[in-house]
Amino acid sequence: MAVDIVMPQMGESIFEGTITKWLKKPGDKVERDEPLFEISTDKVDAEIPSPSAGVLKEIKVGEGQTVPIQTIVGVIDAAGSAASAPAPTPAPAKMGAPALAKTPAVAAPAPVAPRPTMAPAPSAAPVAAAPVSSGSAGERIHSSPLVRRMAKEHGIELSTVEGTGAGGRISKQDIEAAIAAAGAPAAAPPAYSATAPAVSSRPAPPPPAAAPGVSGGQVHVALETAVPREKMYFGNYEVHSMSTMRQRIAEHMVASKRVSAHVYSVDEVDMTKVAALRAKSKDEFEKRYETKLTFMPFFVKAAVAGLRSFPTLNASLDGTNVILHKEINIGIAVALDWGLLVPVVKSADEKNILGIQRNMNDLAERARSKKLKPEEVQESTFSITNPGVFGGLFGLPVISQPNVGILGLGAIEKRPVVINDSIAIRSMCYVTLSYDHRVVDGAIAHQFLHKVKETLENWSEPVL
Repeated sequence: MAVDIVMPQMGESIFEGTITKWLKKPGDKVERDEPLFEISTDKVDAEIPSPSAGVLKEIKVGEGQTVPIQTIVGVIDAAGSAASAPAPTPAPAKMGAPALAKTPAVAAPAPVAPRPTMAPAPSAAPVAAAPVSSGSAGERIHSSPLVRRMAKEHGIELSTVEGTGAGGRISKQDIEAAIAAAGAPAAAPPAYSATAPAVSSRPAPPPPAAAPGVSGGQVHVALETAVPREKMYFGNYEVHSMSTMRQRIAEHMVASKRVSAHVYSVDEVDMTKVAALRAKSKDEFEKRYETKLTFMPFFVKAAVAGLRSFPTLNASLDGTNVILHKEINIGIAVALDWGLLVPVVKSADEKNILGIQRNMNDLAERARSKKLKPEEVQESTFSITNPGVFGGLFGLPVISQPNVGILGLGAIEKRPVVINDSIAIRSMCYVTLSYDHRVVDGAIAHQFLHKVKETLENWSEPVL
């Protein structure tokens, strides 16, 4: 019996996914719930389990291809018969010259929908699409965030586009066809909203210069016809294709720098009291709760105290509206071997040190094993990144949209400082705040940092 493998829906607002890697090949035996392939969406990377035991009979969608949810991407012979020759795996999408490809923000960690192809900045106003079918006034138009953003950027009225998806949903292919029919250049990007982040419209960079003995034309042809792979060699240089996640991070960072007026403030925190408390408690903490005690939950609690005192930083910007969030959801940047994710500690203001530490450890572990759920990387209201764990003195991080602030933590190291006209050795740490000057002024930013500093230097909450 043949069992279809379909592209799953990895969240309420996600309507397509990219297959990044097949973990099995046609003819391989698979067990039910065994990881079968990996996908990337605009929210999270994940391994998809097999819906049935049997033999992978056919792969219909190759690596690197993006398809709507519920698309059949492969077939399993549940009877386990491998008598028929397996169908060849479709070749992945062709890779053009090294440039920002058509892929889905990092996330990066903040939520970014899948990305349309980058296009040069427009030289003329966008041309409206010719009406295909008109929707009645007030009628709900079914479409994904990606489709709505593409329509907005190209000046396309969704009511003029006929949806070919289930229930009349306007698919990515529908909006691309409407854009092509109208010949509309990309419109100037709108302001970053809390729900639909803007996308960069920068022109793609030119292909690399030809290596000795290889003409530019030959390089271009080679890149156009080669299937995506990690690296290609051309004489005295090599070309690495960006992973789906790396492209999303690039897009998200460029969009954030373009839409937010980044300003940076720096302060220095005496972590001696916290360091002594952690050193005294960490062994008992791990023995009692079976989890390690790090410095990060102390910083999360300090950030919560700052956000309570200065809620302007616990906000997002939607056009000309500033949205002040009642919940405090802290996004924690997690460095992975293949990129960066920002899972979110929800309702951080309601958790103690143990609750935050357990939540963070669980999210980080599942981020590294690609087991995160889409909702676990959404709805952050403020973010923290920790370059100090890699020895960095301090950093000036890029804001994770749609947040208006991100706290950067430097390395905690012993330094001589002056206390009451005497030199003392203290455990010191630089903290930086990147904030969006459209919403947050310098006075608020420095008061926030002072609150963080005050909370850490006068720590009083028990950890055991």
